[in-house]
Amino acid sequence: MKAWQFTGTREPLVLTEVDEPVASAAEVLVEIRAAGLCHSDVGLLHEDGFPLPSGARLPLTLGHEVAGVVRQVGAGVTGHRVGDRVALAVVGERVAGIHRDGGYTFALTADPDVLVPIPAGVSFEQAAAGTDAGATAHHAVVVAGQITQGDRVGIIGLGGLGQIGARVATLAGCEVHVAEVKQDIWPLARELGATSVVTDITELADRQLDVIVDFAGFGTTTAAAVETVRPGGRVVQVGMGRLTATISTRALILNQVTLVGCLGGDKGDIAGIYHLIDTGELDPALSVIGFEEIPEGLDRLARGEVVGRLVARIAD
Repeated sequence: MKAWQFTGTREPLVLTEVDEPVASAAEVLVEIRAAGLCHSDVGLLHEDGFPLPSGARLPLTLGHEVAGVVRQVGAGVTGHRVGDRVALAVVGERVAGIHRDGGYTFALTADPDVLVPIPAGVSFEQAAAGTDAGATAHHAVVVAGQITQGDRVGIIGLGGLGQIGARVATLAGCEVHVAEVKQDIWPLARELGATSVVTDITELADRQLDVIVDFAGFGTTTAAAVETVRPGGRVVQVGMGRLTATISTRALILNQVTLVGCLGGDKGDIAGIYHLIDTGELDPALSVIGFEEIPEGLDRLARGEVVGRLVARIAD
């Protein structure tokens, strides 16, 4: 079968013929139906120094946002059956597309403890996006952000994660304000329930934001969030648009701002996102492409040309 594989930074993905995997006694085999494209893959491809986990072997089939159907169950596995609709949580030390071959192909093996059932009302494309983009956004806003009903929440960046995070905060009863440089997607912020949308988070300084979640992470956005959040407020850093930032320690200290980093989510976050999608309260903006378009799709991500989350439909 064919797989898009990573061979090194600043090298293009290579379309390779690989052996079809077979599940061991402790694994399941998943036939892939959809795989999400993520900015971390763009980082691996284009940014020197972007972290590749120790022990990862090249060439590596990328794609860590995976949804599909169980096609084989190892002899020692219980609780899963052939035909189950499942997604793979991005957790542990054997993450598909990061530590082991991932979803930019047609089948993979997985440890059963990372599988998350997909509700009937959630498509494979939505499920794939929910494993990382959805789980990360949910974890950043709800867990790391520690939001409560009535909080004033700032969202920086209305991309694939930001639009989910904004909607999650709205559904939690928060007053949401969005900072997004691309004015052509401002209408989406209104559709998600945002009270206001501006170009730069500093324009919201008078709103006394309780929590700001930076899904962009371009250094300047981090610094602006620290200076904009109310005294005693909380800034959650998610985006890695740049790998360094210079912030005002004066603002951080004198205003007693809490600055926390947030990486990914867990199976509970995925289940929370799936519930919101299944009930119709959350409908993430997705752009769906085909398997052959994955390298082009990653280039579009790198150029900032994607609205919402980009997902490859691997099979119908």
